[in-house]
Amino acid sequence: MAEQYLLLISKSVAKDLQDLQPKQYKQVVAKILSLGTEPRQQDCQALKGIEGGYRADQGEFRILYYIQEATAKQLGQVKIFRVGKRNDDEVYRNL
Repeated sequence: MAEQYLLLISKSVAKDLQDLQPKQYKQVVAKILSLGTEPRQQDCQALKGIEGGYRADQGEFRILYYIQEATAKQLGQVKIFRVGKRNDDEVYRNL
């Protein structure tokens, strides 16, 4: 059985998701949900300079997140902290 991770989504990401078109929303949310079972997917890449930080792409959107591994007392966590357009460097501002 695959290990489950607790998904934590920041308030700013929740707000950004609400602004997406329905088709884009569905695609991005499906990708976020898949990170709960497999946070290091084939298309993810580690973020340079941010320990435990990763990025994943879904269509024209980029999802930035942290992975915190499970301990004996706590489930592993995937913390989604930013979602933005891939062709716009704004997703990386203020990291």
